[in-house]
Amino acid sequence: MDELGALLDDIVADVDSVFLFSPSASVHESFADAEPPVVVVAPENAVDAERYVELPLEFRSLRERIRFGVEGGLDDGYLEEGDQVGCAAELFADDIDTVTRVRAGDFDHSGVYGLFVNSRADPEVIRNVFEVAIELGKKGQKGKRVGALFVVGDAGKVMNNSRPLSYNPFEKSHVHVGDPIVDVMLKEFSRLDGAFVVSDAGKIVSSYRYLEPAAEGVDIPKGLGARHMAAGAITRDTNAVAVVLSESDGLVRAFSGGEIVLELDPEEY
Repeated sequence: MDELGALLDDIVADVDSVFLFSPSASVHESFADAEPPVVVVAPENAVDAERYVELPLEFRSLRERIRFGVEGGLDDGYLEEGDQVGCAAELFADDIDTVTRVRAGDFDHSGVYGLFVNSRADPEVIRNVFEVAIELGKKGQKGKRVGALFVVGDAGKVMNNSRPLSYNPFEKSHVHVGDPIVDVMLKEFSRLDGAFVVSDAGKIVSSYRYLEPAAEGVDIPKGLGARHMAAGAITRDTNAVAVVLSESDGLVRAFSGGEIVLELDPEEY
């Protein structure tokens, strides 16, 4: 066991910060007077941590959770590029059972932290849209894979950069994403062409929208089609973010500032 202790000592030796992912109050309290400084990464700051990074999505992948937390630490000034970070997280148990070490900056800076924290739209609205897209990606429509495009935030400008493809069933309604009944409606309407437009506060402004911003200069991976190109273009030209469910490969992708900042497999989420 001495060898195991030495191995763990090597993992955490000389780290610049410790990141605790969703710690219990007792675990956080045990680090109260510890050096180096501790940063809590969790959906809520339930332990009243001085240094805190909000985790608005419950990433199932530990790698994605750590990447999000490290990006948040960099953006919030808790870390500097090149800092060594000891990360303690829950993987198999209901409390922290895994310790790893990463270097801030070793991850490609995806922009996923800014997607939630710096977007005009309420983070909960973006999360709710993700949940609709993920659920639709898992179940499809009548067992068949479908595609969908949700544009979230800056709705006025998005509407001015698009045109209707058909009657807008949400024109005179005041329904919001996140309502279970409304989410069922969204899944049903997703089988038809066009994008959904959602306001910063989650109101569904429209469906069946054809997005018209010019696609020149938008760079997306090969194999992705018009839906992803439109998502890239509209988020480049407005302050919206876009969530796309791909009909071809079944993945859910988020766009911000004209670029893909997050990619999830619904079957693994």
